[in-house]
This record gives sequence, C-alpha cells and structure tokens, in this order.
Amino acid sequence: MATGQSMWAIHDNLQAVQGRIARAAAAAGRDPRSVTLLAVSKTHLATLVEEALAAGQGAFGENYVQEAVEKMDALAGKIGEERTRALEWHLIGPLQSNKTRLAAERFDWVHSVESGKTARRLSEQRPAGMPALNVLIQVNVSGEASKSGVAPEKVLFLAKEIDTLPRLKLRGLMAIPEPGADDDRYRELKNLYEKLKSEFRFDTLSVGMSDDMEAAIAEGSTMVRIGTAIFGARKKIRSAA
Repeated sequence: MATGQSMWAIHDNLQAVQGRIARAAAAAGRDPRSVTLLAVSKTHLATLVEEALAAGQGAFGENYVQEAVEKMDALAGKIGEERTRALEWHLIGPLQSNKTRLAAERFDWVHSVESGKTARRLSEQRPAGMPALNVLIQVNVSGEASKSGVAPEKVLFLAKEIDTLPRLKLRGLMAIPEPGADDDRYRELKNLYEKLKSEFRFDTLSVGMSDDMEAAIAEGSTMVRIGTAIFGARKKIRSAA
C-alpha cells in the first residue's frame, strides 16, 4: 500500500480540497455545505485514515471490501471500536457477489449497485439491528464497455426494484465519467438525477474526483470522491473485492 503523506500534509490537503469545493460551489451559485467530501482511502494505510480523522474528516471511500474491513479492524484496535463505528464507510468499487454479505455487514454506503441481484443480496444480508444500508445506482454515463454501471435508460427500472427492498435506502446515483469528458456527460447525469429525484426522494449525486470536481459541482454533484488530492499518489495493487 502507498505510504501516503505526513499528518500535516493531509491536514493541509484537506483544507485545500475544501477550498476548491467552496470556490466551485460559489461559482455555481450553491452553498458549499451542499457538497460532501468523501476521502478515498483505498490502498492507503489505516494510519493515514487516522490522520485524516484527526484533521476532521469522517467519511471514507474504499474500493475493495476485504482491504476496507482490514483497515476498519486495524483502526478499531488503535482508536477504539466506538470511534471507528462513528466513521462513515462507503464502498465505491465494483462489488462481487461473494462479498455482498461482508459489505452489507460493515459498510454504511454502497455506491456501486448495478443490478437487482446485488441489491437483493445486500437487502437480505443487512443485519436487522443496523440502520438501512444507503445505496446508489452506478450509471455508466459514458457508455464505455470497460466501465461498470447501468445504462441511463435502465436506471428507472432498477430504481423501482431497489425501492421495494427492505433494509436498503436508495439515496441517488453515482457515476465515473471518462477522463476529459465534456460538460454534456455531467449534465446528462444531472438531468437523470433531477428526473428521478422526487419519485425516489433522491438526495445524493456522487460524481467528481480530484481532477474533475469543479465540473461535477457545477452540474449538481452533492458528493465528491477525492483520493490523490488528499493522500497523494497511490500504488496500483491487486486486491480481492
């Protein structure tokens, strides 16, 4: 895993990212508080999550279930289970069917729901004593064959199915537009979100990363997923989802 940056660097990076969010929101005529910062800690050590927590960050995004659970357990051993439970954990990567139970048991959010089968498994496997699992439908807004997600024209059908499932709370949409995507891609996603918002009580549009958060915020993103700008460059690793 990447060793990341010092505590002071992470603190300064978080401040810089919050500044970017505020400026982008102001330029779009929006309240900066309408945009949530999700710190993407995938491939970074639990110690860096702890440092980001000390700097005031409380929501973290992970791509791989097993890596995230190991990080949660390591943090619980260092800062205590109560403080670890107070963190908000988001699964933002593709979810394999053999990992749905662990995801349902350990995460607060799953951003990458793209099938009724996955949604049903998450609903069935979410422990009854826990709050409903917040889920987002991942939309393949760029139409790339290599990208996960549902085609825009199929989102309504999937949303209707998820909306009937107990133990899940459908919050909105997530997308990863292709690098260099023009504003039309973000606008298409925003229009789809707005079209479905009232019917399904959507409140979350998760789009925008370190390189494109300004474009995403300009088109209505309510949650940006930022990794590199906070923790520094990542090493590519192989991990089971």
